[in-house]
Amino acid sequence: MGLAEQRKASREAVEAVWRIESARIVAGLARLVQDVGLAEELAQDALVLALEQWPRSGVPANPGGWLMSTARHRAVDLLRRRTVYQRKLRELGREVESRPDPTEAELAAALDYERIDDDLLRLIFTACHPVLPTEGRVALTLRLLGGLRTDEIARAFLVPEPTVGRRITRAKRTLAAKRVPFELPPRAELADRLGSVLEVVYLVFNEGYSATAGDDWTRPALCAEALRLGRILAGLMPEQAEVHGLLALLELQASRIPARTGPDGEPILLPDQDRRRWDRLLVRRGLAALDRAESLGIGPYTIQAAIAACHARARTAAETDWVRIAALYRVLVHVSPSPVVELNRAVAVGHASGPADGLSIVDTLLAEPALAGYPQLPAVRGDLLARLGRHDEARREFTRAAELTRNARERALFLDRAAESAPST
Repeated sequence: MGLAEQRKASREAVEAVWRIESARIVAGLARLVQDVGLAEELAQDALVLALEQWPRSGVPANPGGWLMSTARHRAVDLLRRRTVYQRKLRELGREVESRPDPTEAELAAALDYERIDDDLLRLIFTACHPVLPTEGRVALTLRLLGGLRTDEIARAFLVPEPTVGRRITRAKRTLAAKRVPFELPPRAELADRLGSVLEVVYLVFNEGYSATAGDDWTRPALCAEALRLGRILAGLMPEQAEVHGLLALLELQASRIPARTGPDGEPILLPDQDRRRWDRLLVRRGLAALDRAESLGIGPYTIQAAIAACHARARTAAETDWVRIAALYRVLVHVSPSPVVELNRAVAVGHASGPADGLSIVDTLLAEPALAGYPQLPAVRGDLLARLGRHDEARREFTRAAELTRNARERALFLDRAAESAPST
């Protein structure tokens, strides 16, 4: 292997190990230094050293351990310098507010593998803290827990890289300014704080499953990252029903991804998908997670997973149990009411009871402010109108949906549906 190839292989190894180990390293450092931003800087220092040294010295036998050890040593040096500085201030008679000086035992155990799982869970709750705006939580989570670079996050969400950089920086500063502790939430706050965490994972998956903008109908890499986070959470919080409910929903939805696009990337809607292309392993994992969730309790994500399971269990589109799906949506509207849920219920009712019943529900949502710019509202209404034979009205609705969407593939789909609804000449 030539020098250039060796350097390229070393860099790829560094990046691969970083993607796997970065969250664990940052989590352990954050417990030690009690500052998520500083912890990431220390971890990044270790990454830079790896990028400098590994091409010359070769990839170490235990690359994750090398990064962990290097980051730990830098953190220990920092804490020792801080301790000396604080001691000198006290000698000068100045009052300082600080945590107690770390003992040697604390420093040696800074990144103890037996504590990493707890630290990882603390990092998840810190990155998803409700004091941060939604976009800040999403960006920080992907950065700290996904190991994604700023440019990768920017590409995934089709926003400028500087915008993502500012979101991450503001999120770190906010956590520091608000003195958000690096700890698990108290029991009384756990439900609300967990909801914030699950929302971030759900949003990441949804953006991958149905991209809101751009040229791609789906972004499987984002779905995969959300699935990874969901599985981590399920392993760390095995007694939380909604953690398993969300994981079940993601597994079942992700199972359809291979069948959601055609050879040229064009969208294929659920009724037209070749179900033989669905990932049966993901289906089995999703159904198992759903069983676990339902044994622990019922919440919004578990109900949505039960709806997805109805599709997963149907061998063909015609065998779909739309009556059960409509009933589940009725429960979901009661448990977690929202205009989008009600719109989805209209789709289910349109299949279970007929398009006229579905349309009556949709028409109650036309003045809903939250759906004013939502392309799925006219799209659903157009589909129901087409099934009722009201083709001219359907064409106008699909045209409206095409105008509202920012996704090129979805726009083409809506325009095709509009053309199909045009009167024949």
